[in-house]
Amino acid sequence: MSAERDSAVGEQGSDGGRKTAGAPRTAAAGTGASAASAKKAAPSKKAAARKPAAAKKAAAEKTPGATKPAAKKAPAKKTPSAKKASSAPLKKAPAPRKQVVAPKKATASVPAAPAKTVAAHPQGESRTALVRRARRINRELAEVYPYAHPELDFENPFQLVVATVLSAQTTDLRVNQTTPALFAKYPTPEDLAAANPEEVEEILRPTGFFRAKTKSVIGLSKALVEQFGGEVPGRLEDLVKLPGVGRKTAFVVLGNAFGRPGITVDTHFQRLVRRWKWTDETDPDKIEAAVGALFPKSDWTDLSHHVIWHGRRICHARKPACGACPIAPLCPAYGEGETDPEKAKKLLKYEKAGQPGQRLRPPQAYLDAGGRAAPPLGAG
Repeated sequence: MSAERDSAVGEQGSDGGRKTAGAPRTAAAGTGASAASAKKAAPSKKAAARKPAAAKKAAAEKTPGATKPAAKKAPAKKTPSAKKASSAPLKKAPAPRKQVVAPKKATASVPAAPAKTVAAHPQGESRTALVRRARRINRELAEVYPYAHPELDFENPFQLVVATVLSAQTTDLRVNQTTPALFAKYPTPEDLAAANPEEVEEILRPTGFFRAKTKSVIGLSKALVEQFGGEVPGRLEDLVKLPGVGRKTAFVVLGNAFGRPGITVDTHFQRLVRRWKWTDETDPDKIEAAVGALFPKSDWTDLSHHVIWHGRRICHARKPACGACPIAPLCPAYGEGETDPEKAKKLLKYEKAGQPGQRLRPPQAYLDAGGRAAPPLGAG
């Protein structure tokens, strides 16, 4: 987007400079000629008695030589004014130089223009401006990910709460490849509550931290049986009492199994909302409160999906694909990652890169949009 500058002005200035310089040179030549004629005139007076004809010639030569300096002395007096006139543009020269330098800086930073466009906003951004920018980002992401959904396979609230607990410190894909065997053997809370821990550990081994996760899923299953009649409760205050269930897991369950709005503050969500300057908080609960205040409650669940999907596909932790980001003009952190469009495309993941997603059984809307189901465990 760098704009080329017309050099015609510089060229005219250079020609004008040459013409102006020509006049002083002519005057200098005339002055030199008169000086030479004056020197010749001195000996010609002594030789006037001997050579009258030569004296007359010298007088004839002396007359035009004298008139030329007289005529040129006036411009010579004007030379200071000419210098002043020439110095006037020199004094004004810094102003044009500043005007030239500014565009060059802007041209050099064309790839980072979106960042500069918004970078000033978070520093002096009003509350109203922040709300508008945040909601616009969500609208843009909704157009990019109209099929966004929870990326854990589940058929009921019990399967979702267990899968969400297992997703800690691992990918949803790995959980989706592991839970079919778990739910096939322990389909209900009663079954899992009475399970042999060692057998459960063996099934959950691929998810990592399998001993702690085994303790959590067996413990929450027992709590569901003993306190809630084997049913997953639909209230936040009840869900967070279950072993291994925090606010993040509770909101995943409430939003996707019960249709009750909630914000899921996982690692992707935390990273992106700070990059976008929605909040500077680092505590998940404070992030949840700060971001929730920017949006209507009805938007919270879908907002979580949009942000998390964007973090997994484009706005990565180490190498964000800034050059392929649809919200680059709204992002204060634009330029932290690869800005070259072709190089950025190589950083995309999942369906954005033509690769399978994380669900073995994704929603039909995702498949209709070009998404591909993930392979089962052991399929490569």
